[in-house]
Amino acid sequence: MKKFIYENGLSLTLLAITLLTLGGNLLTGWYEFNNELEEYGRQAVGFGAYLTSGHCIEAVFENWESEFLQMGLYVWLTVFLRQKGSSESKDLEEKEKVDRKPSASRRGAPWPVKCGGWVLWLYKNSLSLALFVLFGLTFFLHAAGGVKQYNLQQELKGKAERLSMGEFMGTSEFWFQSFQNWQSEFLSILAIVVLSIFLRQQGSPQSKPVDASNEETGT
Repeated sequence: MKKFIYENGLSLTLLAITLLTLGGNLLTGWYEFNNELEEYGRQAVGFGAYLTSGHCIEAVFENWESEFLQMGLYVWLTVFLRQKGSSESKDLEEKEKVDRKPSASRRGAPWPVKCGGWVLWLYKNSLSLALFVLFGLTFFLHAAGGVKQYNLQQELKGKAERLSMGEFMGTSEFWFQSFQNWQSEFLSILAIVVLSIFLRQQGSPQSKPVDASNEETGT
């Protein structure tokens, strides 16, 4: 067990933080949603019912969508773009291990490498593809939850207008929700790319060695 925790400590810690913050998001969202219902003279809903509400689905997935878009684009862009002096960039001149041609004869090579062909192509691009697929799924769920919440708000206000999901995706409200999250995610990536040129964190693989020059690129 100690060995398992040591070998997987980063993912286990991040999973725990994710579950804790998601739990906090759901609980506070539940109270906020019921406060809104009570303002309009509606009966409060239970936690289980809240989980299927547009308020919950929209709030969760509009944030997840931006994370997957950010990471998918970042993984893809770092294949061919460079940043001098950043620990987040590949070397400006030298080829790196990630650039080498896959070899089926390499010890421990995964089975897709041995299969070759389209299976290998998918595997070579599987990280960015998976992130973009997750972005597409969460983008859809954001829209599905968003239109449900929008139509509920229209009902609470006594308005007759109702939108389909396609119509809601054409509104400024939907894109405002998306862009306000997207811009913050890309800002955070820009910050780590640029700050890692000049700043250090000893022991972190995201940082260059403390005594490395600002001109040195990569870790």
